[in-house]
Formats: sequence, C-alpha cells, structure tokens
Amino acid sequence: MNNTHAFDPQQQAWFEAACKRIDTERLRRLNADLVNIHSPTGSEQEASEFMAARMESIGLKARYQPVNDASGNAIGELCGDGTGPSLLLYAPIDTHLEGNETDLPMVGDRLRDDMKPEAILRDDLVIGLGASNPKAMVASLTEAVNAVIEAGIELKGKVVLAFAGGGMPLYVPERGNYGMSTGVTHMITHGVTADFGIIMKPWYEIYHEHPGMCWFKVSVKGSLGYAGIPRGTPGFRSSIIPATTVINEIEQWLTEFPSRHSSDQIAPEGWIASVRSGWPERPAFPAATTEIFIDVRTNPNQTMAGIRHEFDQMMAGILQRHPDIEAEWDMYGSCPGSATAPDHWIVQSAHAAWEHQEGRPYPGAPMLSGQTDAAMINKLGIPLVRVGYPWIGDASVPEEFADGLGGMGVSNIQDLVKPIENIIYSIIDCCTRTREETGLNG
Repeated sequence: MNNTHAFDPQQQAWFEAACKRIDTERLRRLNADLVNIHSPTGSEQEASEFMAARMESIGLKARYQPVNDASGNAIGELCGDGTGPSLLLYAPIDTHLEGNETDLPMVGDRLRDDMKPEAILRDDLVIGLGASNPKAMVASLTEAVNAVIEAGIELKGKVVLAFAGGGMPLYVPERGNYGMSTGVTHMITHGVTADFGIIMKPWYEIYHEHPGMCWFKVSVKGSLGYAGIPRGTPGFRSSIIPATTVINEIEQWLTEFPSRHSSDQIAPEGWIASVRSGWPERPAFPAATTEIFIDVRTNPNQTMAGIRHEFDQMMAGILQRHPDIEAEWDMYGSCPGSATAPDHWIVQSAHAAWEHQEGRPYPGAPMLSGQTDAAMINKLGIPLVRVGYPWIGDASVPEEFADGLGGMGVSNIQDLVKPIENIIYSIIDCCTRTREETGLNG
C-alpha cells in the first residue's frame, strides 16, 4: 500500500469503530424503502425528497434541490472543522425502466419481480426494480456516512453525499427529455462541488477512466409500398430489405471498434439497439423509411467530433459498396468520456482502501465500457474514481432473474458490506487530513 494513504493508530481505530457500526438490517430496510419509491428517469422527486429527509435525520445538513416539477436531487453535507478537503460521494437515483406494462415486450414477455417497483425481501436479497442499480448504491453510501457519524470520527474535511435524477443513459421525451446526466449536470452547475469524489456503481473494481457515448440514427430510404405490388415493379423500393445489409455492415464495424479504440481501462463497445419501420396496424403498406439506432461507447481520449467523422466514413463506405442503397444519418446524442489521473489522491485512496481490505496489491480492473454520470462529473471539474460492489450475477442469483440485465433488481446485502467498509476507509483517508496532506493548495 502507498504509505501516504496508510492509517495512523487513531485513523485505524476510527476505521474499526465505524465498520462495527455498519447495520445490515438498516441497510436492507433502506434498500427496500427506495425500491418501493418508484423513480423512473425524469420522475425522481419523491425518491430524492425521501433521501434528503433521511440524510437530515442522521445528522447531515441536507436539502432537496428541485430541477423541475417532477425531478430533483438530494444533497447532504457532513462538515468537519474546515481544514480538510471536500469529498463527494455520489450515486444516481433513477431507474431505467418504467416498471409497468409499457415496458413490454421490450423487456421480455412479462414483467419479472426484479422489474417491478415493489420490494421483495428474501433472506439477504432485496428484489425489485433498481434494487441493485441504483438503489443499493444510494443505500450503501448512506450507510457508510451513517456509520462514520455514529463512530464519532473527527473530520477536518467535508463529506458531500449526493444523489441525482436523470443518470440513466437514455432520455424520456414525455418528461422533458430527461436523462443522460441531466440531474448531476444541474447539481454541479448550481452550487454543489467538491475537491474530488467517488461514484459507486456495480463491480468490485476501481476505475479512473470513465466511458462516453454517442448515439446515431441511420435512415435507410425506399418508397411507400403496397403488399399487392409484385417485386421488381418500377418506382417501388423497399427500405427494410436494404436496411438488413446496412445493419450487417454496421455490426461488423462495431465488432472491430473496441480493438481500435481501447485505452487504459476502457474497451468501448457499441450495439445496434433499435430498428423502426412501418405501421403494425398497416402491414399492407411497407414504409418508405427504416430507421436504425446505434449506441457507440468511447474512451476518454476520443472527441465527439472524431467519432462522428469515423461514423461518417464508415457509412460512406457502405454506400460506396452498395450504390443501390440510399441512406442518411445523424448523431442525436452524445456524452464525452473523461478520466482522472491514476496517481491522483482520490484514485490512490480507493486503491489503498481495496488493498487494506483484501491484504494484497490491487491487480487492476478488467476493461469495461459502461457509461455513468462519472463522465460528466469528471468533465465538469471534479476528479472522480469509480468503485463498486460485486454484481449479483457474479455470484449465485435466483434462476428466475438470471437471464439478461432485467431490472437491475436483485441486491445481496452481505455483498455490500466490504464496499461500504472501503467507502469508510476513503472518508477517513480524505477527510481526517488537511487539504495540504491530500495534495491541495490552501
């Protein structure tokens, strides 16, 4: 372990005292309470107000920060004597599904229990929409701060505990196009800041690089047809059949993309996410346009303009090889990636916490491309490290929830204990030291 982040006897005593105060039943109840408060992207007000009240009840200076009539953020501060740094502890609070029949059939042929905003408690498991991501993250960070308070740790710095809406990589047109880091962008541009921070997400790993993403729409052109017209009739061209050629070509480009653009910790993936054409209620009339929607992830060194140029070149190549295909395309969403220097204090603090816990050097994180609010927080000026907890799929998951991503809705309370201890370690490591000790000037 880096000796700079090693604990003196007092810090070690505080750490042990705080870890003893981790209350798994309290954690379980909060996790379940949050699942029972439905918070789809763009409609997080109730959940954020609930968390603001919870933070105030445990001793933080807390408030609800409204963004609009349906959404807002929860912010709490635990202040020390003012001589130390400020540490942001962050997790989003919104879920990626609506949790009702409107999700069908896209999530499958039925809503499983892990896709519903109704908590089911089964031994150490909390089951329900968002129980793992993001509700377990919110509960875990809160439990870490609660344990620090109960242990009576004397802080020099400030802990900023914050939860924002709009964190999912999607947007909701009917709720003001909320999503893609809307809430945290508002938070940071409206007075909430810190010297550095930690975001909690799935996987028991440490990441200093944060992927970005670009969304593209490709429109393959044809003509409005009629099912009774013979194939080959002049003046009628399908948009759907040529789109299959475009899809296969884009898929080949996407499979090669990660190897061309991998960075230190990011292997940026991309997926064809949606295809749209025609009217289900008018199958007699094949549509003149077939639309293909693509999500491409990026490493922190790529620019959005650079990705757009590469996509343009790829599509131009497809049309050159297939001159009978007519298509146009555009980039309709983007969020740049970002990174914190691997030797930054907060990154090394996360490493020290993991190594203190595991008793061995951190071996390095597997490559990933999961986009989070971390990219935007870091881009807006707060150095950030991503830490996490074992994904439920890494261990024994009930068979009925094992297929696919589902509602990210099964958390194991015991799996959260070590990550909470790691968060406590970094709180002590950062906020019981002076600003100068953590590499800050003044």
